[in-house]
This record gives sequence, structure tokens and C-alpha cells, in this order.
Amino acid sequence: MGNTCGVTLRSKYFASFRGGASQRHDAAGPYYVAPEVLRKRYGPEADVWTAGVILYILLSGVPPFWAETQQGIFDAVLKGVIDFDSDPWPVISESAKDLIRRMLNPRPAERLTAHEVLCHPWICDRGVAPDRPLDPAVLSRIKQFSAMNKLKKMALQVIAESLSEEEIAGLKEMFMAMDTDNSGAITYDELKEGLRKYGSTLKDTEIRDLMEAADIDNSGTIDYIEFIAATLHLNKLEREEHLVAAFSYFDKDGSGYITVDELQQACKEHNMPAAFLDDVIKEADQDNDGRIDYGEFVAMMTKGNMGVGRRTMRNSLNISMRDAPGAL
Repeated sequence: MGNTCGVTLRSKYFASFRGGASQRHDAAGPYYVAPEVLRKRYGPEADVWTAGVILYILLSGVPPFWAETQQGIFDAVLKGVIDFDSDPWPVISESAKDLIRRMLNPRPAERLTAHEVLCHPWICDRGVAPDRPLDPAVLSRIKQFSAMNKLKKMALQVIAESLSEEEIAGLKEMFMAMDTDNSGAITYDELKEGLRKYGSTLKDTEIRDLMEAADIDNSGTIDYIEFIAATLHLNKLEREEHLVAAFSYFDKDGSGYITVDELQQACKEHNMPAAFLDDVIKEADQDNDGRIDYGEFVAMMTKGNMGVGRRTMRNSLNISMRDAPGAL
């Protein structure tokens, strides 16, 4: 990340520091809550902590303190262990990591002040951080998404629409970074520029393939829900409530089975071509009865997914360019 990014981060996420007003942290999501807020004794220093969490997410694509439950997240916040070992942190500048460490100091009195944050070398206009935070996450997720069948893509979109802000922490920031004109959709040129800005060497044809894979409704752009679906952490597919909700969406008549007719209806709702649906049924239909029951649906949705957990999630999201399959 060069000088422009420092200005963008400052303008978008640190502007509130200038007024010195404390945020309503009791209303913040669990990922962003400072440890002193959990102890119910806090001041404006908690704003710096929240901004530090946002910065960590922008650079890595995942929150610094993560768990499957809200209480687990709070426990991780109180422990205060920050992971700078997993990808992409080895290629992130020491200046950026130094800033985050100081912003996420568990002792409020020793934490950077808002003014000190704005004066840090990484934030200043002539900052020193050539960081490339987003492309590994976006590329690896969309690449996996492109290999999925129509049913799985639509199911991911259904799940994405139901997720809370906390469950997609980091992905919204990624979308905003790519959507440079704030239109609510990422164009081919924006995707191309966004990927190359952060060091991608993909050919135009490869970028076009990624674009077409994520563009579920064939509109020519990637809207917010399509982006979330294409970059969604696969651990969301292991959640029973998400699988049940997605299956129920396709099982229009509540029969306990997904039929070709129901898939055709779903394709119309998502503006997807209805070709090759028989092949989709055959791929998931283990007992060859011409339809998909819930067990078969779950098997299809979780097939090939990596296990849940913070370490696995990070490794999955942050495959490096040189190691990703298909010449990424």
C-alpha cells in the first residue's frame, strides 16, 4: 500500500478522532469491542482499539479476535493475543504491524492516542507501507467459487443474504475498497484495477473468468451480495442453521426434496441460466432417485470444504499468489 492508501484509511476510519468523541461501544459488534468496555470502565481510548481492529481486518481480511460464539470472541479480546504469523502478515510491513500493536494495547493508558495514531509513519501521507492486503483473500475465495455448481453458488448467495455484519467482518471493507465509485457494484475495470493495485499479475482473460464466476445474475457487475457469496468464509457452510435455511429456500413445496423444477424456479429468481440442471441433480443425488434430500444437500455443500477454525480459515483465505493453483 502506498501513500494513497494511508490517506484513504485516515479519511474513512480515523476522521472521528479529530472530534475526540467516544463511540457507543455498547452497540458495537463483538469483534470491535475493547477489553475495558467488557470490564465496563472505558473512555475515548476504546475508539482507538476499535479503529485498530478495523485496520487489522483491512490488512488481513479477518478479525484479530475470532471465535464461533460471542462469549468466545470476548474471551479472545480479553486475552489480547494478536496473530501476526499467518498469511498475509509475513509480507505486511513492520510499520503497519507496529501501528496495530500500539492501537491494540490491552492497557488503555499505554495505547496510542488518536493524535499519535494520525502521526504514525504508516498513516502519514508519506507513509512507508507497501502492503497488499486484499488480493489473496479475494482471489482464493472467488477461484473456489468459480468451480462450484449452480446450486452451491445460489445456496451461498442465500446464506450471504442472511448473515449479520459481524459474521461477514472484513468482507464489507474489501468490497468497499474494490467499489471505487461507490456504485454498489464492482465492474470489470474496478476488479482489474483493484487486483493489480495490490500486486496481482493475472492476465485479462483470468480476471474476466473470475468476474464471470462471481457475477451470479449475469448483470456484468458484481453486486454486494454476489461479492459476499463469492468470498464467504467456508466455515459458514458448516453451520446447521445456515444449511437448513438454504435447503428450505430451494425446497419450495416443503416436501423434503429439491427437484429439477424447484431448481429452475430458483435460477429464474437469481437470473441464472437453467441449463445443465440435470447434471447438478446427478452430482448431488447419491441414491439416484432424481431429487436431492437434505442429507445429500449437506454432503454437496460441505464436500471439499476445509474444516472450521481460525487457523484453517486464515490459511484458506490468504493463499499467496505464487502458491495458489491455476497460475495465481
